[in-house]
Amino acid sequence: MSGGADARAHAPGPILEITGAALHRSNHELWAGLDLTVEPGEFIAVLGPSGSGKTTLLRSILGLQPLSAGNILVGGEKVHRGNPRIGYIPQQRPMAPDTSMRARDVVALGVQGTRFGFPIPRRGDRARVDALLDGVGAAHYAERPVGMLSGGEQQRLRVGQALADAPSLLLCDEPLSNLDLANQRGITDIIDRERRERGAAVLFVTHDINPILGRVDRILYIAGGRFVLGTPDEVLQSRVLTDLYGTPVFVLRAGDRLVVVGVPDAEPHHDHGEIA
Repeated sequence: MSGGADARAHAPGPILEITGAALHRSNHELWAGLDLTVEPGEFIAVLGPSGSGKTTLLRSILGLQPLSAGNILVGGEKVHRGNPRIGYIPQQRPMAPDTSMRARDVVALGVQGTRFGFPIPRRGDRARVDALLDGVGAAHYAERPVGMLSGGEQQRLRVGQALADAPSLLLCDEPLSNLDLANQRGITDIIDRERRERGAAVLFVTHDINPILGRVDRILYIAGGRFVLGTPDEVLQSRVLTDLYGTPVFVLRAGDRLVVVGVPDAEPHHDHGEIA
């Protein structure tokens, strides 16, 4: 399984506590009765079809989407916008080729606080930006215009920006989408290092669990207004997903991989990779 246990042993309490949570959208219940406690260093994958409320859950933790019921605490405090305890890594989307910002400027947005307001220059900001660039493997293109960088290179900068405040909780919203396998591994390694070395908890929304399954402690699978929570071996079973969807769903083994077929109203089959 994962290496988050070492970090958890020295932590004072849960990083994230969700109790009795419910969310509605346009008079439609996305999910209700969600209880989730995430410890420091724990890696939680969030799966489910499009429209099931995965990203909306992250928005609620960020203080951008109020719950219909229940409570969310981050580090024992109620959620609020601009919480420095939280780092957010979005899906990779190409930046315009004519973007004038340099790579280091993207990371500096996190260091200077401009994710949440006007920049507040502080002594040591440049050194902090340099350290973050080095940590995500972007130091060698720090001065290049971001519009000239590849998708994987741009995504490393977003990760560096998310790590600017040394967050205790990383919210990852499909951060590996549109990346090749090498960059998927690189981004995953950075995120996993942060939780192993610093004890950051990770909530990782994804459609493809392949690149992260060997690092995952638990899976939260949301579908049709219902959810199931457990270890990968507990959740990724034909019986469990059939009950969740209310229709036959099959989890098949193909060598060292799992393939889930028969998921209704969702993207094509999920190739679930190697079971750790």
